[in-house]
Amino acid sequence: MAFRGPRVWLWRWRRNPLKRPTDTVEAWVVLGAWLVTVVAGVLAGLAATQSVESGLARERAEWHRVDAVLTAKAPGKATADSRTASGDQVWGNVRWTAPDGSRHTGQVRVRPGSPAGTAVPIWSDPQGHLVTRPATVTQAHVRASLIGVLVGISAAAVPLVGGRVLCGRLERRRLDLWDTEWARFGPLWGRKTR
Repeated sequence: MAFRGPRVWLWRWRRNPLKRPTDTVEAWVVLGAWLVTVVAGVLAGLAATQSVESGLARERAEWHRVDAVLTAKAPGKATADSRTASGDQVWGNVRWTAPDGSRHTGQVRVRPGSPAGTAVPIWSDPQGHLVTRPATVTQAHVRASLIGVLVGISAAAVPLVGGRVLCGRLERRRLDLWDTEWARFGPLWGRKTR
């Protein structure tokens, strides 16, 4: 790696009689890479955020709560405390009727020892399939924002890395040219003049 010296603001754009064409190309590559990095990151992040938020809003609108019925006694022993944590729940078979009238069955988490016929609240999509509870508006905003940031950073990394790779190749080429010139002119410096 070449010695660069102290950092000077906008050094790539200053006039210099020693400036080579590769220096100008490198200046444009750096500028272009940074512009594409910022634009790609922002646009990809905003698009991902909008897509996730609209998908979660559609789920909130389409998914609805249904009361299912436990088909058999849940395994385990019933507890007197009705405030059982989700870790204290067991799997139980339930059945429910979809909005179109079709009957469905599935497994959900219920309190241990719940008798058959117990009403269990579940969430169902328009086709009657069992789904998880949809995200609230606040949860949707947080989830969409986090995904948007991750997608934006990932999209911005591509042109940034590409620009760095291209600048590295330009610097290697510049060093090779210096080696060639040094090999040509270096021996001439060893001669004595009369």
